[in-house]
Amino acid sequence: MSWQRVVLMGDPSHFSVKGGANPHTRTWLGTRRSVDRAAAVAQWKRLRDALRDHGVRVVVVPPDPGQPGLVYPANAGFLPFVDAEKPLFEKTFQLSNLIATRAGERFHYERVIRSQGLRTAAVPEHLRFEGEADFFPAGGRYLLTHGQLESQRFVARVGIPPWKRIYGFRTDARVESFLAPLVAPWPVLRIELVLEAHYHGDTALCGFGPAREHLLVWPPALAPESFERLREAFGPALLTLSDDDAARYAANAFSYTPPSQSRAVHESFLFMPEGVSDRLLAQIRERGVSPVTVDVTEFLKKGGGSVKCMIGDLGLFEVPDPA
Repeated sequence: MSWQRVVLMGDPSHFSVKGGANPHTRTWLGTRRSVDRAAAVAQWKRLRDALRDHGVRVVVVPPDPGQPGLVYPANAGFLPFVDAEKPLFEKTFQLSNLIATRAGERFHYERVIRSQGLRTAAVPEHLRFEGEADFFPAGGRYLLTHGQLESQRFVARVGIPPWKRIYGFRTDARVESFLAPLVAPWPVLRIELVLEAHYHGDTALCGFGPAREHLLVWPPALAPESFERLREAFGPALLTLSDDDAARYAANAFSYTPPSQSRAVHESFLFMPEGVSDRLLAQIRERGVSPVTVDVTEFLKKGGGSVKCMIGDLGLFEVPDPA
């Protein structure tokens, strides 16, 4: 038997802005943005094809007109030790407790994940948790990103327009007590988010490389003390993003290292949004990782999610060796 990476992607046939639950989804007046569906479908297909071309198997979550956020399955949940070569019966996918406007997606994710042979379990209902977007491995540890939870609403202000939208963040810091035993003995490092435009940790942080030993980070999105903890933990493995690259969601990238039986030594890839700087691409190559850029601007500018948001990682699956 050999191994193959398997990921979720959500069919974009009904992609639209329904809840307008992050700053990217609304105009400065607070109105929801309109999606160019044809452009979104074309971009989605290019990302899917790029993954397939590199040996990744893509499992598609069928569309539902009432759940346009299905195109962002990074929020479906997370698989502990996602890089481990373990049989399916030893794996359990932990389902998220999503924000109210996306809560209906959970049924779809669970159905598709179970169809692939994975067991599922649920995070306690009283704890908000949005999956591997806020809980992911990097440098031999798990990073748990969180921020102030808010009731999303408009509030009055002095200015034009005379209101502003409150968004808040997506994951409750208290979920650490549930998640930490699932990834023991790896330690969990809590990181606080402070900018609503970077409402999930995977929009400002990304572990990459064969062992996810390097870390992309945009410091302004994090509380100062949290950034200091990352500097102490990662040292020279930390790669700080420029403001321009951060605005393009450069950290919202998918790290992929082919399974051991099918790769050259240290071969690793980082799927990134098109438009990031040449300087950043060169820095990634210097670390022995090959960047693969794909245009997913319709998903970022209208929905607030880029490459990684569009990919839910189901880990490594056993596949029969060719006869």
